[in-house]
Amino acid sequence: MEWKLEVVTIPVSDLDRARDFYAEKVGFNVDIDDTVNDFRFLQLTPPGSGCSIHLRAASADRPAGSIRDLFLVVTDVRAARDHLVERGVDVDEVQVFHAGEYRPAREGESLDLVGCAFFNDPDGNGWLVQQIPARR
Repeated sequence: MEWKLEVVTIPVSDLDRARDFYAEKVGFNVDIDDTVNDFRFLQLTPPGSGCSIHLRAASADRPAGSIRDLFLVVTDVRAARDHLVERGVDVDEVQVFHAGEYRPAREGESLDLVGCAFFNDPDGNGWLVQQIPARR
């Protein structure tokens, strides 16, 4: 039996602002943006991903900005960071996870499995872009 994670819900304070951020700045594809019975279905997918995000209006039990450590996996974290910066995303410098903590990446060092960059959406939901070598 296969178990596939296909959608992660992210609570946001403003659906239009979040849609614009994820689609226009980060570059996710808008799969669904439809309203049925006063409920807006808003789903986006990162390019190449088998898992999508569902943006949902924040509530008392799901406050905006409460999601942390959402991982986006890329084969080149420096190129991914440059792409985000070019699109206007406020993203941290590339870091390396070493000896239980993060430190700035050094020029020329391998970033496979340990290199990452952090950014937040407008509500503070936290993302980590991690370099993982291509899987076969």
